[in-house]
Amino acid sequence: MNIEDQTTTPQPINEQGKQRLRLYVRLMRLDKPIGIFLLLWPTLWALWIAAQGVPDLLVLFVFTFGVILMRSAGCVINDYADRHLDHQVARTRLRPVTTGQVSEKAALTLFVILCLSAFGLVLLMNTLTIYLSVGGALLAIVYPYMKRHTYLPQVVLGAAFGWSVPMAFAAQSGEIPPTGWLLYVATIVWATAYDTMYAMIDREDDLKAGIKSTAILLGNADRLAIGILQITLFVILVLAGQRLQLSWWYFGALGCSACTSLYQQYLLRSNDTTRYHLAFLNNNWTGALVFIGLLLHYVMQNLGS
Repeated sequence: MNIEDQTTTPQPINEQGKQRLRLYVRLMRLDKPIGIFLLLWPTLWALWIAAQGVPDLLVLFVFTFGVILMRSAGCVINDYADRHLDHQVARTRLRPVTTGQVSEKAALTLFVILCLSAFGLVLLMNTLTIYLSVGGALLAIVYPYMKRHTYLPQVVLGAAFGWSVPMAFAAQSGEIPPTGWLLYVATIVWATAYDTMYAMIDREDDLKAGIKSTAILLGNADRLAIGILQITLFVILVLAGQRLQLSWWYFGALGCSACTSLYQQYLLRSNDTTRYHLAFLNNNWTGALVFIGLLLHYVMQNLGS
């Protein structure tokens, strides 16, 4: 018998295992990374400001992967909380938990694993950051249940998404300056605006299912309210830039970012849920351009020093 005869041919991965993996990817929304980016941009704003453009590599690593883990955990607990509601909404009726493709126990187990993994990363940070992480976890757990009790779940989402901002300041500089809290408020305002766009997609189904949202609360005033929130966001970002004495690189990028909000308002003009979704997705550029402005400011500042 030669050596080829003794070698065992590797077996392909079981198809059932592949299907299970695909279900978990969908459950964590890893196939739809827009949520990761919307959570990541304010985190990077905070890190770059706190570090004067040169963040600690360990802190950057922890917060980047922490964002991915906690966003995934938030999606899992959201689907668990909405398992009896999602089948009533066209956009969510095929989610793995509501269809029974992933069991409730498996979803909760995955949520715990993701949270513990994120907490394990946070343990590499200072004590203040570790304490703050508890608040972030509580917000992530509470948010999915708010749509049953208040028409402002989007504000709670903003508070949860924005919590990485004070945490980033704490991890990088050991304190949370007034600018850190200013950026936290900006993130809440921004998240309320873009998640209202997202809620507009489901408004008719949500009304039938008894789900509450800012889109339902605002009704025909939704676009106006979003516009006010967008203006508020940029006013806060301008104030933050003035407070930090940032250069024209930042303010120029901020102007470009404001143009994305104008484009979103254009998309929201029609009564078309597809365009609502495009407006929501376009917020990725809103956050990215702010970060580019900060990046350019600190690069040019550090090159000149």
